[in-house]
Amino acid sequence: MSSGGCSTCLEVIFAAVLPPLGVFFRYGCCSSEFFISLVLTVLGYVPGIVYSLYVVLRTPPEPPGIDGERPYDMLA
Repeated sequence: MSSGGCSTCLEVIFAAVLPPLGVFFRYGCCSSEFFISLVLTVLGYVPGIVYSLYVVLRTPPEPPGIDGERPYDMLA
């Protein structure tokens, strides 16, 4: 998603409704944040929401790289 207020708002909404989805939009499916959110959501819905909101709101959106994608050094 593009960096900005609208994408952060959508990520917060998704993090509140389906916690791993909000984290997925921020970090992708192969990140430790996503798996932690997934496990917490399976163990208990409320801990998943709390963690997902924390992850989405604590980190600023990633700066766009080449062609609006993530910078290459952040892909590793």
